[in-house]
Amino acid sequence: MTPLLELLNVTVRRDERTALDGVTLSIAQGEHAAILGPNGSGKSTLIKLISRDLYPMLKPEPWSFRIQGREKWRLFDLRHILGVVSNDWMQMCTRDYSGYEIALSGFFGSVGIWPNHQVTAAMEQKTRDVMELLEISHLADRNTDEISSGEARRILIARALVHDPQALVLDEPTTSLDLRATHELREILRKLARRGISILMVTHHLPDIIPEIDRVVLIKEGRIHADGRKCEVLTSAALTNLFGIPVEVLERAAYYHVL
Repeated sequence: MTPLLELLNVTVRRDERTALDGVTLSIAQGEHAAILGPNGSGKSTLIKLISRDLYPMLKPEPWSFRIQGREKWRLFDLRHILGVVSNDWMQMCTRDYSGYEIALSGFFGSVGIWPNHQVTAAMEQKTRDVMELLEISHLADRNTDEISSGEARRILIARALVHDPQALVLDEPTTSLDLRATHELREILRKLARRGISILMVTHHLPDIIPEIDRVVLIKEGRIHADGRKCEVLTSAALTNLFGIPVEVLERAAYYHVL
């Protein structure tokens, strides 16, 4: 089967710095995977590459970046394949719009609904259905600048899901969330994974890696450091080397933690 994502020898430069350095990585359709690494390792650059906000360097040696086997996509068509939820969108969407408007605006790739948007009854129903699935129907009429970070994160996930994407791509999903909101978000992600939506998560927090995710890719200084099954990759030795400090890994109830 054609991979969902396929990177071959991909290099990306940002501000005269090499953020990704010859990365080769393949994610299968239907696969749940986490990309783990310290700050500055290239994780967010990878998200921006996937969302087409950044592009690989043109190099003489063979390289490629494909989504479902294709190198070129219209951004609108890509939303049916990948639903991207990034912290950049968190900053853009927490404005004076209701939760319903933000979720509905996913159909138009905008922030909020504008007079030129032609909203159909099917779009409205899909938005309500997705908000119910994510257990945020009560936020439909609330302004997003009046709700918590955890609630705003779920509204952004709803915005991505209105297109029924095959995979949800999450950039540091629990950043700024308290313990309760973190727990609730992880339970929602587990619910989505069990419904057949692929989860591709970028994080530096081990407990974000929900039990349904079995593959972990370690990234350091823009390069793939390790790649394999969670139980084989998330070891004390590997993470000590990855983060550059002594750590001890503990597994409890299918979640991993560091001591």
